[in-house]
Parts: sequence; C-alpha cells; structure tokens
Amino acid sequence: MNRLQHIRGHMLADKNMNIATTLPSPLTTHVLNTAQGVPGANMTISLHRLNPISSEWYLLTTGITNDDGRCPGLITKESFIAGVYKMHFETGKYWDALGETCFYPYVEVIFTISDPSQKYHVPLLLSRFSYSTYRGS
Repeated sequence: MNRLQHIRGHMLADKNMNIATTLPSPLTTHVLNTAQGVPGANMTISLHRLNPISSEWYLLTTGITNDDGRCPGLITKESFIAGVYKMHFETGKYWDALGETCFYPYVEVIFTISDPSQKYHVPLLLSRFSYSTYRGS
C-alpha cells in the first residue's frame, strides 16, 4: 500500500503543477514561424525586469513554448508590477533545432508596463531573416 500512496503522491504533485502553470498570466506571448506557417514550438523564452535604481536586468522566469508556440504561466498577477520588462527569445537555438541557420541569434523585446491590472500580449512573428512584434490583445 505504501508504494501506491507514493505513486499517488507523484500523480497529485504533477496534477497540481499543471494547474499552477495553467493559471492565467497577465503577460502572454505567441511565437509564430511565419516562414513555415507553423507555431514556434520548443523555443526558450526568459522574462526579465529592469531595476530602475541599478539599471540591471533581473531574471524573473524562463519557459519553453508549447506545441502551439505559447508559453503559459510566464508571470503571476502578484509578481506583475509596473516597470520595464524584457522578453528574450532564443531564436538561434530554435532554428538550429530545425536544421536551419538564421540571422538573429536571439530577439529581445523590451516594453513598459504602466498598468499591471491590464492584460498584455507580446507575439513574435519570426522567419530566419526577420521578425516583428506588436502589443496584441
């Protein structure tokens, strides 16, 4: 019986972890590989916030895009405060994994959050030699 309880504990931990990572984030992204017309899956993204006093970037979280090119659970509502943020997309490693070369080894999108009660969506449209982004809804 102890073995079953041990396995059950792992299953509940996994279930709780999935629930935590699917909580709505006030900041979302969606990577789209426009060259191939597919989501940008398996791309590493890191989120940073600028310290206004020291002018240093602080790493808040790191994630990997899912099969749909999204990275759920980037930041919690409690951690999302006004300030300057940076999303760092590992585009070079993404293209390497696809057996392709690219011009931009990474993309950094820097933006200002003035009202953290709003939702912000920062998509990245990507090809091997170009990218674009915008504030989505």
